[in-house]
Amino acid sequence: MLYLLLATYGTVFLCEWLGDKNLYTITSLTMRFRPLYVLCGFTAAYMIKMGVAVMLGQAITELPTWLLTIVSTLTFFVAAFVIWFRRNDDQPVPSNYSRNFSRVSLVAFTAILFSEWGDVGQIMAATLSMRYRLPLIVWLGATLALISKGLLALLIGRSLRNRIPLSVLRPVCASLCIIMGIVSAIEPIFER
Repeated sequence: MLYLLLATYGTVFLCEWLGDKNLYTITSLTMRFRPLYVLCGFTAAYMIKMGVAVMLGQAITELPTWLLTIVSTLTFFVAAFVIWFRRNDDQPVPSNYSRNFSRVSLVAFTAILFSEWGDVGQIMAATLSMRYRLPLIVWLGATLALISKGLLALLIGRSLRNRIPLSVLRPVCASLCIIMGIVSAIEPIFER
């Protein structure tokens, strides 16, 4: 079982690391919000996404591409909207807003949960679960791989946050989300 856990972790981590849009999403969110709150949000989202992948297996890969594209694209645009219209950094911010765990975690949760369904990591977890019939082990390995990937993106975002003035962060983060939304929208065209 340890072998399967490590094999799942390594496989999903490598598959997810290459060309994954969630890396940019997490980095952008970390540049604007408290890293611990973002961590909690994406951890819950990854747990659910891999749980669905393990439970539904092949069904995820058969969802219509247009549906996955629409959901992913809208998620990025909504994240850009939330980041752009967040209170200005130079205005006094009520402590219950800037430090609101549930609000920031919910933004991170939804940005990750509703983007990139049926991606390589989920397909890999579904395949390993069907092959070895140990869904809990596969889920644990895949979820840990995604959390590790998220932690790396979180560190990158935190590092950038320390180097980029706060007045520049909002347009940069919102622009990244808009770009990722556009990429999500046009990506299926190039996959044909």
